[in-house]
Amino acid sequence: MAEKDFAVGIAEYKITFSPDRLLAYGLGSCVGVTVYDRKKKIGGLAHVMLPSSRLHSSNPILGKYADTAINALLTEMTERGCNLQELEAKLIGGANMFEAIVHQPVPVGLRNVAASREKLMEMGVPVVAEDVGGSQGRTIIFSLIDGRVEIRRLTQLSRWI
Repeated sequence: MAEKDFAVGIAEYKITFSPDRLLAYGLGSCVGVTVYDRKKKIGGLAHVMLPSSRLHSSNPILGKYADTAINALLTEMTERGCNLQELEAKLIGGANMFEAIVHQPVPVGLRNVAASREKLMEMGVPVVAEDVGGSQGRTIIFSLIDGRVEIRRLTQLSRWI
């Protein structure tokens, strides 16, 4: 079976199976949350835009917020036969893209990272690797064959986690 690439846009999440790949382009302050089941070779990617749905709409777009996106992602993965105790997560993104012009005590990118970590911890899913913060955007390619994530930045060589 040939691998297929599935792009995950801002405020979206997707789940697929090996040998497919999930991609998120231009992660700036957004966070890419990958979740992987090594035994079943099922993985999901959420392209989180904001930390919490609590201060927003009573009917939020599930993929937009760390709390609702991760909850939806994990719910759908367990519905497909994954066991929460066998999942692992990786966090990528959360950059402070506009540091020179936007001055916040805690930039939204770092709040996205913290909220994603907190939700994963609450759900019992360990974060096994991350590439977060800084001031550069990232594009990621998540391989469902082995769970590795390729991270691409404009001014650096690709990195795998």
